[in-house]
Amino acid sequence: MKIGQALNLRGETDSYERQEAVWLLEHVLNLNAIELKMRQMQVLTHEQEQVFLDGLMRLSKGEPLAYITGSQPFWSLDLTVTSDTLVPRPDTEILVETVLSLDLPFQTSMVDLGTGTGAIALSLAKERPDWKVLATDIYFPTLEVAQGNAHKHSLNQVEFICSAWFEAIPAQKFDLIVSNPPYIDADDAHMDNLGTEPRRALVAEQQGLADLQIIIDQAPSWLNSNGWLVLEHGYDQSEAVRQLLQKRGFVQIQTRKDYGGNDRISLGQHLLR
Repeated sequence: MKIGQALNLRGETDSYERQEAVWLLEHVLNLNAIELKMRQMQVLTHEQEQVFLDGLMRLSKGEPLAYITGSQPFWSLDLTVTSDTLVPRPDTEILVETVLSLDLPFQTSMVDLGTGTGAIALSLAKERPDWKVLATDIYFPTLEVAQGNAHKHSLNQVEFICSAWFEAIPAQKFDLIVSNPPYIDADDAHMDNLGTEPRRALVAEQQGLADLQIIIDQAPSWLNSNGWLVLEHGYDQSEAVRQLLQKRGFVQIQTRKDYGGNDRISLGQHLLR
């Protein structure tokens, strides 16, 4: 099979399915898009062909490309991804952008609750090398992936703790708390397309609000005065999250939209009274 033939095996021209096949073939052959275009007549080895066809089959069954290639770009990082982690979404970059727009101390102390691959914590650590960054996750194999990503990008200032939200964190105060917690209702139709990703990182009780409520309720005890809580949530949960923030005494409550124009990030500031 030639490269040109391989690229015609999935999806129509200019479709996302075709683009996924291009990305997969780039990974298999260790070539970039321009090199693929210039080498249309190059013949794949038998091993390359089998790996590519296996990848196409996994894609056809709904498995994310990141699980097949083992990595996912996020912000300015290339993150290792495994079946123990969610695949970082581009919309979560809005949380990083939001944090970077805040007026925070030069040596901000922050925690990322439920870090997954480390996407948020490591992106902020790269942008703000003087920050003191702590990242937690309840599942140790997931935390190991995040630690590996920190080592991969030489972000050795980031510390990691296996913890259910704040539970195992030593008593301290932070200038910033961020989290992309589970927020999908178990009955949400979107779950049909997320069957290959870890359910524990996606689904929460109380119509998806249970973990968000826990974090919001406990956050004031962990925040310095003027500290910020920044949360990712579902497209239809912004009003509920803002109400929870207001009920807990947060001020400067705001919501930011994702790249698709949906409400995605809500935040509030904690002031000591």
